Amino acid sequence: MRQFDRATADFEKAASLVKGAADEIEPDGAPNAAGKPRSTLQFNIWYHLGLAYYLTGNYAKALDAYHECMKVSNNDDSVAATSDWQWMTLMRMNRKAEAAKLLERITPKMDILENGSYHRRLLMYKGIEKPEALLDPAKADDLTIATQGYGVGNYYFVTGDQARAKQTFEKVVAGRQWNAFGFIAAEADLQRMKK
Repeated sequence: MRQFDRATADFEKAASLVKGAADEIEPDGAPNAAGKPRSTLQFNIWYHLGLAYYLTGNYAKALDAYHECMKVSNNDDSVAATSDWQWMTLMRMNRKAEAAKLLERITPKMDILENGSYHRRLLMYKGIEKPEALLDPAKADDLTIATQGYGVGNYYFVTGDQARAKQTFEKVVAGRQWNAFGFIAAEADLQRMKK
């Protein structure tokens, strides 16, 4: 909904409500092909709180949220999703050594059932995948273009190629997947790039 301050307030409240409670599986609205739920209540709270902070450029608080999220990332899908946003956050904070260390546990042979796009982005950050291979519009649907496109654009951004970053973010927002996190993040970055 692009109401980042309200989302932040809601997720901060949610985090306070589950503090000290046992975590529980939270069924996904779009189950994976294996029919194995991969998300938990606390994972979803911390993940989306980190995202809300990231989208507003509050990287210090986003990083704190992703540290908490990693504590409840109990499968490779959750680890991939959390690691991806955490890596981007660290790179935005120019904490490159920590970002590189984060990638040490990422391997091509992880047990990924639903977060293949995030996994491939992480492999790109490690230098195993190439940006061009992740963003092939001829082979990708709108959601993949939004998700992979944002990762590629952000990779260009944090490695110093502002022109290609802007061009890639524009490609993402020209798509139809307006509700994808990558689309929303590309919008937010394009707004900041205008300033």
